[in-house]
Order: sequence, then structure tokens, then C-alpha cells
Amino acid sequence: MRLSENKHHVVNIEVLLRSTIDGAPAYPREVVKRYLYFNAAAVIFAHSLPSGVAEPREADITVTRRLPAALNTADIRVLDHLVLAEQDVVSLAECRLMV
Repeated sequence: MRLSENKHHVVNIEVLLRSTIDGAPAYPREVVKRYLYFNAAAVIFAHSLPSGVAEPREADITVTRRLPAALNTADIRVLDHLVLAEQDVVSLAECRLMV
């Protein structure tokens, strides 16, 4: 995760959660708490796929749509969600999958 203040300067980069064999649970309440701790104004989510193919899955799109609703209550914008695999990066914002 990448946190930024109003001018989108990076204030922190950290691993927010680790996946298990069948997924990575993203609990909105815990996500919001972490961003509030850093007084972040915006965030860019990123995660890697072990398959080696940077193709957003349905679960990625669902989380990308669910977390902004929670973060919006604290005036924190989600700028993008990046899916990483080997040499490829896919931006869900560029693919218009954020809304």
C-alpha cells in the first residue's frame, strides 16, 4: 500500500495484509484505521499474483470497489489498484475497473 497526503507525496509504503492459500481478506475497518493513523488523503493499492499473469481477477475488482466506499467516509481517495506479476503491471484505474 502507498499512502500520500493532499499533494500525493508518499508518506508510507507497507504491507497491509498477506494472502493465504485461498485469498487475502481485506477488512475495510482495518484498512481505514491504518490510513487514518498516517493521516493519508489518498492511497494506491497494489498486490502481486503468483500466477505470473497480471490479469485482474473478479475478487480484485470486488475489493477495489468495496474499499473506496469505506475510505470515502474518512475522505480518503483511492487513486488506483495495481496488479503486479513478473514484468507486468495492470492499473485498474486505466482499465476503468475502479467504478
